[in-house]
Amino acid sequence: MLRSANIIGSGPNGLAAAVTLAQRGVAVTVYERNPTLGGACCNAEVTLPGFHHDLGASAFPLGLSSPFYRSLPLAEHGLRWVHPPASLAHPFDDGSALTLEPALEATVAQLSPHDGRAWRTLLSSPVRNWPRLIEDVTQPLLRLPSHPLAMAAFGVPALCPAQLLAGALFENQRTRALFAGVAAHSVLPLTSVASAATGILLAAAAHAGGWPVAGSTIPGIYGAQAISHAMAGLLQDLGGRVLLNAEVGHLRDLPQADVTLFDTSVEALLRIAGPELSAGYLQRLQSFKRGPGIFKIDYALSRPIPWRSPACARAATVHLGGSLAEIAHSEQEAFYGHPSQPSSARPFVLLVQPSLFDPARAPAGQHTAWAYCHVPTGSNLDRTQAVEDQITRYAPGFPECILARRASNAEALSAWNPNLVGGDISGGAMTLRQLLFRPTASLYRTGNRSIYLCSSSTPPGGGVHGMCGHLAALAAWRDHGSA
Repeated sequence: MLRSANIIGSGPNGLAAAVTLAQRGVAVTVYERNPTLGGACCNAEVTLPGFHHDLGASAFPLGLSSPFYRSLPLAEHGLRWVHPPASLAHPFDDGSALTLEPALEATVAQLSPHDGRAWRTLLSSPVRNWPRLIEDVTQPLLRLPSHPLAMAAFGVPALCPAQLLAGALFENQRTRALFAGVAAHSVLPLTSVASAATGILLAAAAHAGGWPVAGSTIPGIYGAQAISHAMAGLLQDLGGRVLLNAEVGHLRDLPQADVTLFDTSVEALLRIAGPELSAGYLQRLQSFKRGPGIFKIDYALSRPIPWRSPACARAATVHLGGSLAEIAHSEQEAFYGHPSQPSSARPFVLLVQPSLFDPARAPAGQHTAWAYCHVPTGSNLDRTQAVEDQITRYAPGFPECILARRASNAEALSAWNPNLVGGDISGGAMTLRQLLFRPTASLYRTGNRSIYLCSSSTPPGGGVHGMCGHLAALAAWRDHGSA
């Protein structure tokens, strides 16, 4: 019988594992090395006083749709989802932009007749079957789907390389670029098998529910911190507890418990629990591959970003990459490049401007934003100029808006949060092999019956959705005869 659990790490998956077990009457303690909870799902004043920055993600399409989050009363603990009018804007050099709209047909109407039909054909089934699809894609893939028809309609095009699928389906370079930017959230070369899966999934999410930012109804809680705060509040109601400033160097540092779940990187699991793991499991972990890192800049701004296209002010998320070819080149260099060598002069940049829609994040009339590009894992290069050149390309006058900035290369991000190994924000490369066997074929289990991995290095992988932690906790619950 499972009666007690220690959980290392209070990121979205650690808190999800804690809540899942606490709901079943298990005595749970979460150990967080930092003075604030949430891991990278947090918010802080890192530029100027009064400017509240999300230190990790800011837009949460999978958080909104997560089957686990949707089962929880998170609104009762202060979380509110803030929906921009459009999920995404993708500007072009001529001053125009395409947007992902809440309604599928509103996006189709922006495209050429041929591309509109192709967009509708690609996405109508995932959008129509969204609740069933998201239930299956947030589970381990090596299982019989609960909704096989929905998964089949999604899976055939999803297995394609994004560059190949975009070129085959769409005639217009603008449509190809729009899809490429969404697919680039996979942090894979767009020539990789299954790189289209992320593009289809996130585009469908935009039409099925949106890409909201997080807000809070509780004074003093801002942005992404609202998700972590709500989860911790629910855990407390269930009798669990979170200990801050509680770094764990070895399992012997923890009090005895029936199981320990690691919301950590594979590397941290090895460092803390390596002697307790079998030689076979340790050998299998050696093939686990890290994905690219990111170079991120947090901005305090005197005014909204002066986009050339007004459509960009309707979306919290803006993709800056021009064409399919430009985005594909940038992602290829990030995945295969050397960390000490400069990569693309025009990197694909993902930018989020949350204070346009959640004004509590900045002083009146002023704003926060962040932008990042993908870089080779472990890169310590400064990409500030390249990122800001890309923003200015579509928003002339942007440099004059900057009150302060904080730039973090991949090496610095890894030092701040050891789970972001080499700056990798996905918990390991999201290749097809590592979606099937993540980090090994045993998934959450480590060969030691009392130790489980519950981080984004397990299925379904990266993103703020809590499903890795939830599913790992269910595995522990079943393994200990508690089903």
